Amino acid sequence: MKKEKVHDRIIRVASDLFYKQGYNSTGINQIIAEADIAIGSLYNHFSSKNDLLQAYLIKEENDWFEGFEKSIASISEPENKIMAIIDYRKKLQQSSKFAGCHFIKIISEIGDGNAVVSDFVKKHKDKQKELILTIIKEYNEKHQLQDTGLLADSIFLLIEGAVVTSTINKQNDSFDQVKKMVKGLLP
Repeated sequence: MKKEKVHDRIIRVASDLFYKQGYNSTGINQIIAEADIAIGSLYNHFSSKNDLLQAYLIKEENDWFEGFEKSIASISEPENKIMAIIDYRKKLQQSSKFAGCHFIKIISEIGDGNAVVSDFVKKHKDKQKELILTIIKEYNEKHQLQDTGLLADSIFLLIEGAVVTSTINKQNDSFDQVKKMVKGLLP
């Protein structure tokens, strides 16, 4: 088994803590203790807790899109890709025990107090919307849709609503409802 690099261990531990207990509730000393490193090791890799937060967001974004790409790798039909996005978000919710979206959580905690973080989260969500729009445009090659942008925005908002609802209710049936709604939106 390959030994985990200190840099990667710090990000993994910080990511778990930021996600489970919140960025503001996670102290540098806790990260150091749980990563089992010396304080100097942390500062050799990250100049501040804010730098660590940015590394966390980049890691989560890369993981999100990698996971999505793997989940649709064998799917060719655009309609099935759309359903796969919903299934992917459902799977993420289930595997996190309904802890919610990393990006929604951090923006609700940090707010606009950190422009770099809020811009990153907005861009991440825009990339998700763009991904849906790309699939809708692919779907539109066989079906004549009135407004691909509106449809993509609608699907995005339905999925985001399902994430929030499943986080609150601690169950995934909202994703099944979204699938039915999206099927109703597609001609």
